[in-house]
Parts: sequence; C-alpha cells; structure tokens
Amino acid sequence: MDMSLTAVELGKKIKNKEISVVEATAAYLDRLEVKEKDINAFVTVDREGALKRAEEVQKLIDEGKLEGPLAGVPVGIKDNMCIDGMLTTCSSKILENFKPTYTATAVEKLMAAGAVIIGKTNMDEFAMGSTTETSYYGETKNPWDLNRVPGGSSGGSAAAVAAEEVPYALGSDTGGSIRQPASFCGVTGIKPTYGRVSRYGLIAYGSSLDQIGPIAKDVTDCAVILEIICGKDEKDSTSVKEANDDFTKALVDDVAGMKIGIPRDYFGEGLDLEVREHVMAAAKALEAKGAVVEEFDLSLVEYAIPAYYIIASAEASSNLERFDGVKYGYRTKEFSDLHNMYKKTRSEGFGAEVKRRIMLGSFVLSSGYFDAYYMKALRTKALIKQAFDKAFDKYDVILGPVAPTTALKMGESLSDPIKMYLGDIYTVSVNLAGLPGISLPCGRDRNGLPIGLQLLGKHFDEKSIIRAAYAYERTRAYERPAFAVEKEA
Repeated sequence: MDMSLTAVELGKKIKNKEISVVEATAAYLDRLEVKEKDINAFVTVDREGALKRAEEVQKLIDEGKLEGPLAGVPVGIKDNMCIDGMLTTCSSKILENFKPTYTATAVEKLMAAGAVIIGKTNMDEFAMGSTTETSYYGETKNPWDLNRVPGGSSGGSAAAVAAEEVPYALGSDTGGSIRQPASFCGVTGIKPTYGRVSRYGLIAYGSSLDQIGPIAKDVTDCAVILEIICGKDEKDSTSVKEANDDFTKALVDDVAGMKIGIPRDYFGEGLDLEVREHVMAAAKALEAKGAVVEEFDLSLVEYAIPAYYIIASAEASSNLERFDGVKYGYRTKEFSDLHNMYKKTRSEGFGAEVKRRIMLGSFVLSSGYFDAYYMKALRTKALIKQAFDKAFDKYDVILGPVAPTTALKMGESLSDPIKMYLGDIYTVSVNLAGLPGISLPCGRDRNGLPIGLQLLGKHFDEKSIIRAAYAYERTRAYERPAFAVEKEA
C-alpha cells in the first residue's frame, strides 16, 4: 500500500474498493512494528481491536451506512483523550493502569464517521512540555532526525503522521502543543477556536486554554477532520454551536484581496534567520496570489509567556489535585496514613516537569501572591485578547512563525526549562485569546529540518486561515522525511 497517501486520498480508495479497510489497517500496523523501535510515537497499540474494528467498518461501508470521507481510515489518538476500555495514561506513571469507562466526544465523533483507532500516541506528561521528552514511556524521536525532538506536547501524534505510521492523528493544544510539533515534524495542524471542539473526555491541563485539533499531512485533511469533530456538546458547557463550520468550502486557491498582517514583534531578537527568511517568503507567495500583506505592531508579545505559564500552572495545580491514589491510577505501596499516601503517591507518580508546574501554580494561587501574580496574569490575558481584536479589525489573517527555531537536539531544552518556555513565544498568546491557528510547512533549514508557518484568524473564523493555508500550500509540494520513504527492513 502507498503510505504517502493523505487521509482523504486513502478514504477515496477505500470508498472506490481499491483497498479494503482491513488491508489499510494491517498495513499501518505492520509499519508500526518496523518503525516504532526508532520513533516511539505510541504508548499503546491496539492491533487486535483495530483489526476487529476494521472488519466492522468495512461491513458498514459495504451496506451503505458509512459514506464519509474518512470512513475506514486509521487514526492515532493523543494519550490524554479517554477511550472506553483503552489504557489512557497522559504518558504519566500516575495513570499507568487507568482504563476509562467513557470516550471523549471528539473521538466518538470520529468513530461515528468510521475511524479505525490504531492506538494512543505519546506526549509530554500531562501535556506539560514542548519536546515529548517528559513522557514516562520514553521520549519520541523526530522522523526528520532521530537525534532531535518532535516538539510537544503532541509530539507522538505529529511524529506518527510524519513517519507515516498513521495518516492522521488528534492532538491537543494548550499553548502551542499541536502547532509546534506540526512545525518541527513538517506536517499540518490546526488549533481551533476555544469552544469549537468539545473538551469532554480530554484530561485537563489548563481548562481555559485546552483545545483538541487535527494533525495531518495537508490542509485538506485537517479541514475534513475538523468538520467532523467540531460542534456543541451538552457534556461541555464551554463548547459552542457555530453555523460557520463547513470548513471544506474554504479549500479554494484564492486569496485575492485578503488582508494579511505580519506582527513586527514576531520578527525581533531570538528568531532564527532561516526561519525568518522562509516565513517572509511565504508571505511574499501569498502576496503574489493577490493578498494584501503589511506589517503592524501587535504589542504585549513579551508578556504572553509569563501570563500563560502563570494561568496554565494555576489551572494545572487545581486539575491535577484529583490524582491522589484513592480513586484510580497508581498508588504507592507503603504508607503510614492517608496524608502520607497522598504525598508518596504524588511524589512517585508525577515527573519533574509536572511537579514544577504544580508547585508554581500552587504558589501563584496562594493567599499572599494571588493578586500579585494570578490576577495580574488574567488582566494581561484580557489585554492580549484586546490587542488581537484590534488587529483583526484591520486584517483577515495574521501571519508569522510557529517557533523561533527548528527542532532542537534531544536534551537541549530539558536542561533549561526557561529556554523551553520561551520557545512557545509565538503560540501561547493564541490560546490566551482563544483564537484559531494553523501550522503548515514552509521550507527547510540548512540541516534539512522543517520550518513551520503559522496563520491566525478571528474567533470562529477557521475558514479564513484554512483558505490562506490552502492557497499557500498550492505553491509547494508536501515533503516526506527520509525515514518515511526508506525501504522497509
């Protein structure tokens, strides 16, 4: 089977009976067996369950009960989304034996559309990290260079798509966790508007920031996936019903008259020269297609990182309180009393980065520092949203880099957490403002590593960023890492 097919292309072949669902599923499972020893993109692979599901889906397709574009197409799910009866660990020791009794709404919607779940993808523990090195199950490698990180926290999902272990995957984005790994791995990812996709069944990191979204090979796949998983959900009060959700209608190669703003603040100190050159070349390509491109001052960019890490850590310290060894997950073997059991379970069950953020969150929420840090961060969040609202009064789309650099070498940022945090400078403000954003490849650096282009839109205007991304994508072919195309062992 041709592993270079996009999810939509594979769906068409299944629909046209050129390949069966079982054949496609088996092909990806066999590839996983060969590639996983190098990549480590998955925490759990459900071979038996996937093949059984493939047979069921094929029967429904044959009976005419499943006709969608992704019916029968295999998928990987980030390991912080619950699936009934399937191990869901958040890549943490503290959930090493947790099997939920319910399924996340976004995953249910994919299954209703005929998806075949291959397994759960690796991630930074509880989505806390930008490299997928903090996983209890070992780091994931970047298919472009096995000595480099795939980004994070959805690094397993992005690496699995780049290495062609699955045609597409779901990730979650709290401060760039879909867009940054998509950039590092040379694939495409969408972080939808906050509320566009239900968070029910997503194990929370920062509840006011988290959003589920697709990672795939191209813009078309991402638009089709987003169309399936979006919508109001009675189980999530923050989800919203928006009529403007026919994203595939935005797949037109036409940006004539579209106004695109480039924040000068994104192109200052710290941005790699090659990243700058390729992102600006992408802007020129869109301008050549008729878009109106101009630079502007966004302001408040330098405050995004501190505001984000204060808010996200505060919410994390609250959300992770439930993991105490009482109801589910890991429990320490020896303890003297209830409080000692809590303490030892959490000390042994959580990794260093998760402990760091819980402590930071507890600190900023404490009575002496609540106003000085947490309330100030919330006010900054509101000001950042206002700055974006003002920009979108003038522009349809904002264009910039996804990350200051291409994929880092393993261990480079783990030794310096502040450096890792600063790497999120172009992504976190999007979550603070609740905006939609897309990352797609726009070239490679001198080491042959992918560079990502980021396009941001107004609230619930995913269609504008999809349209601009699709038009840009027409100017360059999708590139596969050597790891994906080499002959199988």
